[in-house]
Amino acid sequence: MADIESATAQNLLKAFMQFRKTGWHEKKIGGYNPSEFKVLAAIQQGANEKNEEMKVSEISQRLQVTPPTVTQIINILEKDGLVERAVDPEDRRSVKIKLTQAGMEATARAKNRFTENFTGLIDYLGEEESEQLADLLDKVHHYFNEQSR
Repeated sequence: MADIESATAQNLLKAFMQFRKTGWHEKKIGGYNPSEFKVLAAIQQGANEKNEEMKVSEISQRLQVTPPTVTQIINILEKDGLVERAVDPEDRRSVKIKLTQAGMEATARAKNRFTENFTGLIDYLGEEESEQLADLLDKVHHYFNEQSR
């Protein structure tokens, strides 16, 4: 077992701290915060898969967050004219969410920006190192999931 004082452990800790400080996962994507982007993308993906609007509960399941969290984000996106609510004609108690035309355009722009970030990283690292990084990050994720059980 590695010693926490070892050079390798110190290098890993330093790398994790530097990576976290970049805040890459908190930065706006195409002008939207990550949670807004995720909701927009989930609605678009749901519409593409089922060719219909999505319920808040479906979005929350897809994103693995609570319905009240999704509702708060939907309120912001609706105010910005990116989504609209419609009463489900089959169940008047249910509300379905869909992207407006402006929402579809904003989602496409944000997805392009998101993709550019990762293709830029691949260009910077190269294909081989990018694959290695993806494999290593997957192992790190698995390791920390196992530790939390």
